[in-house]
Amino acid sequence: MPTLNEITVPVIDEIERMVKNVHGWLPLDQLYTLFQLAYLTADLQGDIVEIGSWCGRSSIVLGMAAKLTGNTHVYCIDLFPEKKDWIQNSDDSYSFNVTINGRKYGAYHQQTVWKEPFEEQIAPLYEQNHSLFDIFKANITEHELNDIICPFKGNSDGFVQSVPDDFKCKLAFIDGDHSYEAVCCDIENIKEYLVTGGWICFDDAFSTYDGVNRAIEECIIENTDFEFCRQMTRKLFVARKQKLH
Repeated sequence: MPTLNEITVPVIDEIERMVKNVHGWLPLDQLYTLFQLAYLTADLQGDIVEIGSWCGRSSIVLGMAAKLTGNTHVYCIDLFPEKKDWIQNSDDSYSFNVTINGRKYGAYHQQTVWKEPFEEQIAPLYEQNHSLFDIFKANITEHELNDIICPFKGNSDGFVQSVPDDFKCKLAFIDGDHSYEAVCCDIENIKEYLVTGGWICFDDAFSTYDGVNRAIEECIIENTDFEFCRQMTRKLFVARKQKLH
């Protein structure tokens, strides 16, 4: 049983401490919202699925909530590009291609990463470790979440092909490829496993990513399978799967 001190420490302070040195772009208010949703789904069946994990910033927060509620795993889906996978385009922006089990995957091709943010925020990650997957695993190990977090190197297509037919998801966080086609694909892949009352969340919603916005509008807001659609923070949009009549 947790000690009184563990119970009374504000969750947002604990989150801030845990992700302090983990690279990523999710702000504290968004991480706190994800934690709350994960924590409040303790009575639902199923696990948590994250599409787009990067170095594990949001994964750690979701894993923290899963560990507290018990009997829940967090499946983290990412292509985890290595340093050699990044390519510089003719306009000096960056994209990457990853080969997994003989299959080629690409990302940041429609909306590329501009040279300045790449060199300032992404390139330094690879100065000490050329493998993003190793960085992710090290962050998970540091916070003692190896028994909770299950990484999957690939995309949502490959993930749903790997899970059993009775797999259930109670919370899905979609933060992978931001193109319209990719987001729609992620939604289609996950929603069939999302239990009644389960939540689906999106990063970078209704900000500067037209593909994300359009996919949410068409696949979630205009879909009667979902209710309580709401922009929760500046970038985080959530919706709950309702019971079909």
